[in-house]
Amino acid sequence: MNRISWIIPVIVFILFSCNTSSETKLPEATEVLHKNEKNLTELIIYDIFSPPVAARIYTYTSLAAHEAIRHQNAAEASIVSKLNDFPQMPDPQKDKKYNYVLAASVAFYSTMREMTFSKDTILKFENETYEPFKGALDETTFDNSFEFGKAISAAIMERAKADNYKETRAMEKYFGIEQDGKWRPTSPDYLDAAEPYWTKIKAMSLDSSSQFDPGPPPAFGKDTTNFFYKMNKEVFETVNNLSKEQQDIAYFWDDNPFVSHHKGHLMYNTKKQTPGGHWMGIAAIACRSSNADELKTARAYALVAVGLLEGFISCWDTKYRYNFVRPITFINGLIDKRWEPYLQTPPFPEYTSGHSTISASAATILTGLFGDNFAFHDDADKEYIGMERDFTSFMQAALEASVSRLYGGIHYRLSLDTGVEVGKKIGTNILKKCN
Repeated sequence: MNRISWIIPVIVFILFSCNTSSETKLPEATEVLHKNEKNLTELIIYDIFSPPVAARIYTYTSLAAHEAIRHQNAAEASIVSKLNDFPQMPDPQKDKKYNYVLAASVAFYSTMREMTFSKDTILKFENETYEPFKGALDETTFDNSFEFGKAISAAIMERAKADNYKETRAMEKYFGIEQDGKWRPTSPDYLDAAEPYWTKIKAMSLDSSSQFDPGPPPAFGKDTTNFFYKMNKEVFETVNNLSKEQQDIAYFWDDNPFVSHHKGHLMYNTKKQTPGGHWMGIAAIACRSSNADELKTARAYALVAVGLLEGFISCWDTKYRYNFVRPITFINGLIDKRWEPYLQTPPFPEYTSGHSTISASAATILTGLFGDNFAFHDDADKEYIGMERDFTSFMQAALEASVSRLYGGIHYRLSLDTGVEVGKKIGTNILKKCN
């Protein structure tokens, strides 16, 4: 046998061995989790869920993923066991082998499937996610992991199906009150109020939706010396004199999932991330830049999502308890009938600011997980609006998100500051309960 004749089979064997090992290599755990969350954000944008509903979806899916993957380390505690009204989660069987990243993905997508609309898209996500595991795991381990993820999702959905969401879908629409100082539909679309019964959604960490009720807003008044009038004057003058930087800040944090555009008789709509989606993106940035492992990554997503949902439940209780008027209604009626805000006014009462509340809640939780003065580059919205910004801390980002609503002309400063303080309390309460 000449030299060439025996070298060729050896080379073929080596190449075949290399290809086989690359095909059977498990996917990187944290990137699987990040991709799952990114897929959910894409689906939420496509299906056009409102910010409160989107936060609910992020919460149950992320909790499902965490409750599965936490078994990778016996020291990782359950989150749902410390929240309100969750059933006992299933445990893995000691005599079976599992891949907990796969189980977490199955729990995540199974829960997503129950809570969203685009089933074909979810099937595509599932196939892309599960396929690498099929090549890298033996059939028994794959099946065990799949079944465990399904069991976790079923337990999570037991709670989701009892949180009053379904009941609120059948409640009557709300169009506000034709009374001075009270909210009513605003231009350009004059839509009915979004999620007027969200206060009925069962809270996860709060004792009740009103636990951190900040009290009523200031009394209505038309006199130019009245505090209420001065609040409106500040919004009016701020929007009329925006700098380029303030315009950029307003648009960067707009996070309106469904903006309508009117040009003469032409009307069209654009879709973007929700405020919650933006903060889930920031959680991803924090995890990646700090090299967080899969357990900390899953925990960060889950806790931030809970902070978003609790923020909306608390804020929406305040909004519909006091039913406060939007700046555009007062300004058009008593200051300038042609005035328009820089951002489109969302269809629900003004006090307090939802974005301020959920941003402060998320920032408080992220600070608790990753530390204060955590500098980061926020490109979470870049693919949707082409913008990115830098921050020295999570709370700096939250405060900028808050004041962006004044620049946008859709909130009073008092509602922003009050929302931030409530959001901090919500985030602190979650960390206290879950850490």
